[in-house]
Amino acid sequence: MDEVFTVADASSSRSTPSLLSSSSIGTNLPLLSAFLAFAIAQFLKLFTTCQYMFKEKRWDSRRLYGSGGMPSSHSATVTALAVAIGLQEGIGGSSFALAVVLAAIVMYDASGVRLHAGQQAVVLNQIVCELPPEHPLSNVRPLRELLGHTPLQVVAGAVLGCIVSYLMRNS
Repeated sequence: MDEVFTVADASSSRSTPSLLSSSSIGTNLPLLSAFLAFAIAQFLKLFTTCQYMFKEKRWDSRRLYGSGGMPSSHSATVTALAVAIGLQEGIGGSSFALAVVLAAIVMYDASGVRLHAGQQAVVLNQIVCELPPEHPLSNVRPLRELLGHTPLQVVAGAVLGCIVSYLMRNS
């Protein structure tokens, strides 16, 4: 007699963990390292924008959620992710390769395209400020100028990401 194996039999015989189970997310070292590195980098921006604080005599709380500045939270995040994957799964796997490529693209973009877009915004805002009041563009809201990162800010973010992942792994 031939046995029939149905889809229901296959799904009931497999024990698949829930995609959103709290135990798997709570123990996911790469994910936790990436989020922690991002949070620390954003928090540090409050203290690395001291010239603004002294000049304006107030804290710039927008630094907690804004882009640009020291250190690069984008670089810290992707570097922490790549390093944590490398520490957890080894550097020979495809997950590590994917994370390294992602990190390289993000850091290149932060110090290249986004940095230059911010520099262009500075020039465009100056041009708009010099327009006569009757010009239709004279009342346009200024463009955001702090978009990208200097290479030093990117490197600082990458170092922070490495440190966070290493400390998370060893804690």
